[in-house]
Amino acid sequence: MLDRESDVDPEESSPQGGAKESGQGGSAWLETLRTIVIAVLIAVGVRTFAYEPFNIPSSSMEPTLLVGDYLFVSKLSYGYSRHSLPFGLPLFSGRVLFSEPEAGDVAVFTYPRDNKTDYIKRIVGLPGDKIEVRKGVLHINDAPVRRELLSASEIAELGYNQQVGLLYFETLPNGRRHLIREINDQRQLDTWGPEVVKDGHFFAMGDNRDNSLDSRADVGQVPFENLVGRADVLFFSHDGSSPWWQFWTWPSTIRFGRIGDAIE
Repeated sequence: MLDRESDVDPEESSPQGGAKESGQGGSAWLETLRTIVIAVLIAVGVRTFAYEPFNIPSSSMEPTLLVGDYLFVSKLSYGYSRHSLPFGLPLFSGRVLFSEPEAGDVAVFTYPRDNKTDYIKRIVGLPGDKIEVRKGVLHINDAPVRRELLSASEIAELGYNQQVGLLYFETLPNGRRHLIREINDQRQLDTWGPEVVKDGHFFAMGDNRDNSLDSRADVGQVPFENLVGRADVLFFSHDGSSPWWQFWTWPSTIRFGRIGDAIE
């Protein structure tokens, strides 16, 4: 005679079997939650101690950085202060593991007047340097910084076909070379200074020299403590010409040639 119970899986019919199934479901949820928490902690850790993403909302660093550029800022480069922490939490004062920046670095720092607004500029002066601008030419310790005017063909090769103003290669005393833009050499901040950079501070200027709020103006000299990190690499860029709702046109606005570029 066929035993009917023998056709039934004992695990399905027993209370123990039901409890085991429920336990497996709860364990799966806990494992998912654990994975999410670990992923969040890793992301926060990377953002706090290694690299933080920023985007460029203004033209003050053109032609080096364009509106719509997205970049990674290395927090490893200069050590850590409260300005490196999320929300600028005042857990300690000064900097730890500090490494002094170099002239020519493109750096993110917090605006000294409110200690919360992020600025990005190029460091051109370190403690003890005498900074002056004479008819548009940067002078460091009374020596003019070399400028080389780019021709129209050189500008086109760099991809700045609609460039406004003049482009120069500027070479700092330590050999760091970068692009700057000048409308002309008779603008308000084209004659400025001199001023000596104080101990524990640096002097910052935008590469778009005639359209930058920097250490020549309201920003002033920036304390080392306000450094957030060094801008290292572009990871995305778009020209902003497509409305957000026209998603089908988004690919045409991406500047693919800038993605992955190191920031010089």
